[in-house]
Amino acid sequence: MRRKKRIGFIAMSGVRAHNEELTQLGLTLPGFVDRNRIIASLPSLGLLTLAGMTPDNFDVEYHEIADLRKLPGLPTDFDLVALSTFTAQFYEACDVADYYRSRNIPVVMGGITASSLPEQTRESCTSVVIGEGEPLWPEVLRDLENGALRPFYTQSPPGQFDLRNAPLPRFDLLDPDKYNRLTVQTSRGCPHKCEFCASSILLTNRYKLKPVEKVIAEIQEIKKIWPRPFIEFADDNSFVHREHYKQLLRRLVPERLRWFTEADVRVAEDDELLGLMRDSGCQQVLIGLESPRRVNLNGIELKNNWKARQQDYYKEAIAKVQSYGITVNGCFILGLDADTPEVFDDVLQFVRDSGLYEVQITFLTAFPGTPLYHRLKAEGRIIRDKAWELCTLFDINITPKKMSRDQLQAGFLRLARQLYSADETQSRRRNFKRVLRASPRFGPQAKRHEQLLAA
Repeated sequence: MRRKKRIGFIAMSGVRAHNEELTQLGLTLPGFVDRNRIIASLPSLGLLTLAGMTPDNFDVEYHEIADLRKLPGLPTDFDLVALSTFTAQFYEACDVADYYRSRNIPVVMGGITASSLPEQTRESCTSVVIGEGEPLWPEVLRDLENGALRPFYTQSPPGQFDLRNAPLPRFDLLDPDKYNRLTVQTSRGCPHKCEFCASSILLTNRYKLKPVEKVIAEIQEIKKIWPRPFIEFADDNSFVHREHYKQLLRRLVPERLRWFTEADVRVAEDDELLGLMRDSGCQQVLIGLESPRRVNLNGIELKNNWKARQQDYYKEAIAKVQSYGITVNGCFILGLDADTPEVFDDVLQFVRDSGLYEVQITFLTAFPGTPLYHRLKAEGRIIRDKAWELCTLFDINITPKKMSRDQLQAGFLRLARQLYSADETQSRRRNFKRVLRASPRFGPQAKRHEQLLAA
């Protein structure tokens, strides 16, 4: 009987900022370090998805590189290694790929970073999967069986994979005790096309939905290893098609989940949607506010200035969402072209005035493959070309337009110390609880409120 070929799926995990001052700051500021831990503790949904569509005539294993590095050496009993990496760990992933190739073990890399840097990626691996992995993985496996892996696998036409055909990820390969949440994707793409965005819009040019039945099947699979899980919906922008999501949320209510997702401020427009989010266990929604100044939002999107037009509505939207007991994590980008040194005080004041429960600040980062990277490279504003290790969101890799790099760094550090201090964090928590106690949209008051609205 022929031995099954063994495939090792290895996720590069444990991203950390290179910025020493910020890293030291994170050690003492709960808000900052908690968000870092959340990012670092997520498994690779892409690799689990490919494992889920790998036939039974292969043996598969899933590993986090952080765990493997605790061993005397990386395991070598594989016939193929599939690597997934964040941009900031691209060169570390290349080192891992070189290690395996030096031992005659072929390596395939894919995902957003590899798709954005196919030629550079190919220097260290056997094959590069460019674009969405699902339609290309069967080709990789067929060529592996035939001993004829190709250098590049490319979608034609790109970005057209139908999520109705999405495979069930192999969540059973995970040890749930290692993670504080697991990921499920309900949609792919985003209609806004922001210049800086390095998410799945680089893989697909259209917004597409995964059928409700498939999402529920994934959640029920997760519950086999974690009975009451915390789920992060790994979407660029949930709730774009509200009726679809209302159907999904109704199905989520009996599943007794806790969950988190990302959306835009339009989520606050629909009371029925917010009520369903509350009832189905939504704990927090992350919203990319980007800036407290409307003028600074001009030009962020490639198609229009939608966020700039929404800016006056930001505070109202935050209050509305949080009145349902759903906390808002407001995200701000520092170093936008219109940012001046005064922007740091503006962010702090907006956070205080808006009542945001949580806040995330990042540097404007030029990721490979994004329109922002191409524009700033043409303008000579990329600090060092191909310095992908700086793509952590907490390191500066560009020259800002209306302040110096030193001003950006100093202002960011000062703002971080203020926002994530114990006093500020506790004040946000107390304010949220105070407002929530009086809200008719949460707790025992909610049912009475909804009855009155229906009357």
